[in-house]
Amino acid sequence: MLQRIEELEKDLNLKQLQINRLLNITQAINNNIKFDDLFRMYQSFLNWEMGITRMALFVKNKEETDWVCPAYLGLQPQFIERHGAIGYLLSGFSRLTKLKHHEHPFLKEFDLIIPVMHKDTAIAYAFLGHLDQEHDLYNKVQFITTITNVVAVAIENKRLFKRQLEQERLKREMELASDIQMMLVPAVLPTSDKFELASIYKPQLGVGGDYFDFIQHSSERLSFCVADISGKGLAAALIMSNFQANLHSLLLQKLPLQDLIVQLNDAVFRITNGARFITMFFAEYLPGERKLRYVNAGHVPPLLVRDGEMVQLQAGCTILGCFNELPELEVGEIEITPGSMILSYTDGLTDLKNDNGDFLNEQLLFDYSRAYYHLPAEEFNDQLMERMELFRGQQPFPDDVTVLTCKFK
Repeated sequence: MLQRIEELEKDLNLKQLQINRLLNITQAINNNIKFDDLFRMYQSFLNWEMGITRMALFVKNKEETDWVCPAYLGLQPQFIERHGAIGYLLSGFSRLTKLKHHEHPFLKEFDLIIPVMHKDTAIAYAFLGHLDQEHDLYNKVQFITTITNVVAVAIENKRLFKRQLEQERLKREMELASDIQMMLVPAVLPTSDKFELASIYKPQLGVGGDYFDFIQHSSERLSFCVADISGKGLAAALIMSNFQANLHSLLLQKLPLQDLIVQLNDAVFRITNGARFITMFFAEYLPGERKLRYVNAGHVPPLLVRDGEMVQLQAGCTILGCFNELPELEVGEIEITPGSMILSYTDGLTDLKNDNGDFLNEQLLFDYSRAYYHLPAEEFNDQLMERMELFRGQQPFPDDVTVLTCKFK
């Protein structure tokens, strides 16, 4: 009887030690302990309080692309390095499983695998070995399962918290980049007794690779352009900002239009080394001569509507930045009659889909332009925007959308 009481006291003391250590680990988690220290505490708990001599814990790596083993007992590091790449096997275990006569050299070393699941997704796996002689094995495994769940959930929560911080940081950076990019495109467009400009500018991701601009050299000369950088997001926005700086620098040199395009191509190729390209429509309008000189560098052809006639402005060259030297270059020239209008845009406009999967194709755009080109540029764009929103319904914008409308009075 006395011996039984002593055994019970011994078991009670052991349980108290285990509970105290569990509380210590929980407190350490609350104090935001580092991953490495948490793994050491877990390893020490299983070894000293639970009497486990062979163990391996697997969690996801930082990139969450594979499984790694940050804590283990009774194994050599060389063995882990040689045989521990078992991520492809782990998905086959979704519940506590006995490992008997498994062929894989790593799994041969263990008796049990304990998956830690969050809903239907595993967040950790604990391997236990040398359990043949263990006393009260069921209760021990239950307690180890509990502590493994606590540690695994703490690791997952840390990951989620870091991911949330990273997303918030990225959001702030994107907002800042969007603010900066909006400074690079004109906020106010010119209106005179000879012409007026109006724009629509909708970057899909807050920042993007679409670009439009104008330069009013004098009352007798206006330049304007629309461009589309390949790709989306920050990378395209960075190239766009560099392109804008190069364009304004070259315009100060008052180069002939052909030389300007050649220099722009050189600048883009030098920056991207041919990996990225830019499509662009660039035009110069001379009100005194009623002449428009332009170059279309692989861009969606703008639409000129004059006296009810529609002309696509296609003369120019290939896209900018793909070749060190442009293979050929043609400067287009066309007469502008009073009341004419040019609609220039990026392909994000015609990439719009409606709820039935139909595209806002060029024919719809042509029909709208022929019917409403007599409107002032701002009103023309406002109605076009309303039609875009009505057309797409619940569908998102698939790409950046830019429209630059020039009305000649």
